[in-house]
Amino acid sequence: MRFLKKFFKGGKHYSVYVVRLDNKVKQFEKVFDLNRGRDLEKPCVYVGMTGLKVSERFKNHKNGHKSSSWVHKYGIALMPALYEHLNPMTYKEAVKMEGDLAEDLRRRGYTVLGGH
Repeated sequence: MRFLKKFFKGGKHYSVYVVRLDNKVKQFEKVFDLNRGRDLEKPCVYVGMTGLKVSERFKNHKNGHKSSSWVHKYGIALMPALYEHLNPMTYKEAVKMEGDLAEDLRRRGYTVLGGH
C-alpha cells in the first residue's frame, strides 16, 4: 500500500501532450487574441497533461469524456515529436511543463490552446 501511495502522489507517471487541431479554430476571436504572434503556416495545437496513457487521454477527448471542447470538436491527431522527449514526470513537473510547453510553442509561432 505504501508503494501505491508513493506512486500516485509523487511517481513519474504524468505526461504532457500536444494535439493537432483543425485549422478551423483560427477563425475564433478567442484563438486570435491568445495567439497574436502566430505563424499561419504552423498548425493549431492543444497542450494538455494527464496521468493516463496519452493515447487513452486523446480517445477520452474525442469521445467527450472529461474533454476540452476544442479537442473534442477539432482534434485531429497527437503530435508526439513535440512532447514525447519530456515524459514521464511527476504531477508537479507536469503542471509546470504544460504551461511552459504551451508558451514555448506559442513563441515558435504555433496557434496554441490549453496549457493552463
